[in-house]
Amino acid sequence: MTSRTERDQHKALTRAFIQKRRVETIASMPILQADLVQLFEFLDNALVAGCDHSFRFTRQFLQANNLPEATIVPWLGNHGGYCDCEVLANVEDGFQQ
Repeated sequence: MTSRTERDQHKALTRAFIQKRRVETIASMPILQADLVQLFEFLDNALVAGCDHSFRFTRQFLQANNLPEATIVPWLGNHGGYCDCEVLANVEDGFQQ
């Protein structure tokens, strides 16, 4: 059985690991956080009619805002966003956590 001190140390290490990973993820982002939040809002409105399982709306947003598709789309895929609806379902959820 572990002591309270050991459990507290384990929790602190876990929190530190999660924070380090979050900082690394944010540092690797090829898009500003504010632009990413705007992308999520844009997709939330654009996907009312459903998703055709492409990056149609994501690319539309990126082009309209002069953001580099060639680096952002693969980054979204690396974080679970393989189409517009998955950007919302996976990337947004992961970003908020």
